[in-house]
Amino acid sequence: MKNIFRNPRHWIATIILLVNLVALAAGADKPPLTDNFIYDSVRDKLAADIVVKGGAIDVAVKDGVVTLKGNVQEAKQKAKAETLAKKVKGVKSVVNNLQIKAQ
Repeated sequence: MKNIFRNPRHWIATIILLVNLVALAAGADKPPLTDNFIYDSVRDKLAADIVVKGGAIDVAVKDGVVTLKGNVQEAKQKAKAETLAKKVKGVKSVVNNLQIKAQ
C-alpha cells in the first residue's frame, strides 16, 4: 500500500480537514440564533436580574431586533433592561420603549 503521507501537501490537507471537522463539531451543540431563541434568552436575562426583576416588560423580536415595551419604576431599570438585551447573542439592536412610572 502506498504511503500518502510522504508528500507534505498531504499532511497539510489532512491538518486542514481535521481543523474543519473540529470546528464543525464544536458548533453542533450551539442553538440556532432564531428570533424565538433570542426572545427566550432576553426574557431569561430580564427575569433573573435583581435590578430589572422581570417586571412588566414585554419583549418582541423581529430579525434580531429586540423591542422592549412596558413600565418600570426607575431609570436604572430601563437602562439595565436594554444593556441585558444587547448582551444576548444574535441581537442586532434594541429599541427601548420602556416607560418610567414611579409608584
